[in-house]
Amino acid sequence: MSPISLRPWSRAPGPVLAALACCAWLMTTPAPSLAGDTTPAAELARFQAEAGAPADAARGQRLFTQTHGREWSCASCHGEPPTRAGRHASTGKSIAPLAPAANPEALTERARLDKWFRRNCGEVLGRACTAAEKADVLAYLTRLRP
Repeated sequence: MSPISLRPWSRAPGPVLAALACCAWLMTTPAPSLAGDTTPAAELARFQAEAGAPADAARGQRLFTQTHGREWSCASCHGEPPTRAGRHASTGKSIAPLAPAANPEALTERARLDKWFRRNCGEVLGRACTAAEKADVLAYLTRLRP
């Protein structure tokens, strides 16, 4: 038996090169966000860096508890303080505590956190939150204790 018959892939370089290219692409492509891929402190630092200023927990509490001329505030669903389970104002669905001290899984998935800010800032403020506002809210939430 010849060595070539033991390595059938050596006769077809196209599929081998395609497989190697695929592996190289996978090794250089950033991984998607997964549960537990970040920490509240890391996200606070990210938004402070984007804002170019330190966060202010008192501003974050005001942002969280006020209605801003609209029907709801963050606290309408998440409670004040958000250290216990909340309830969605229109659906009645239970919402896990938002404060990381009361819920260790809170704010630990970057993609979910970004989606949460996008959706809730739109509903509460009628616009996207700024990086400074996100940092302020995270500063408030990370200082809460159950």
